[in-house]
Amino acid sequence: MGGLTGEGELAAALRRWQRRLAASACAVCERWQGEPVCAVCRSRFGTPVARCRGCAIELPGAAAELCGACIRHPLPLQATVAAWAYGYPWDQLIARFKFHGAVELAGPLADGVGAAVDAGLDAGWLTLPELLLPVPLSARRLRERGYNQAWELARRLGRRWRLPVEPFWLERVRETPHQAELTRAERLHNLAAAFAVAPEARHRLAGRRVALVDDVMTTGSTLAEAAATLRRAGVAEVQAWVLARTPDD
Repeated sequence: MGGLTGEGELAAALRRWQRRLAASACAVCERWQGEPVCAVCRSRFGTPVARCRGCAIELPGAAAELCGACIRHPLPLQATVAAWAYGYPWDQLIARFKFHGAVELAGPLADGVGAAVDAGLDAGWLTLPELLLPVPLSARRLRERGYNQAWELARRLGRRWRLPVEPFWLERVRETPHQAELTRAERLHNLAAAFAVAPEARHRLAGRRVALVDDVMTTGSTLAEAAATLRRAGVAEVQAWVLARTPDD
């Protein structure tokens, strides 16, 4: 038998072309690995650390379950999961994903959240919710950006555990300045009455266990206001799943 001819030759050429299309440089080390963030960089910069189960702030050791702030003034969240600290390289990747249209990073970033959730499930302190809700953008910001980064994460996480994802049940009803530009006190005032539950969703959410999905948690004011809105609508339990948690000041 000779070399490949006809259909076999065409199929081999097609497979080579598909492999070239699939190849991509790692967004961190820039080596050609065939995935947006390579396994080496995920391992190098993704070492798990002990975190507060209430707000996901990093703890000095694994013995404590809650930080002092959550003991004194707990957020309206049953649990909070963060994949990483907001620092290199995740801060740069999140900025590219969030502000510069790098939606191809949604998959590896969502995988980081998924791994953190799996760790909580395996440890027994976390339970899977019944559905996922992405933290919504205002209509104007959604038009400017073209997509909601929280939805891009939530729909991938929903597929991971076969959970329903509802992008329209929680609404942002008031335009607010960017949180990054504000102090802690201003953030809390800024988000007052910013969210609402869609009228048609209220009876569907009553008594349910949900997880809010977002990109970065800083003071927790956005997630706390969204969670409080859901609790007032009858939601039984609210978790928060985020890509990154900023370090404690």
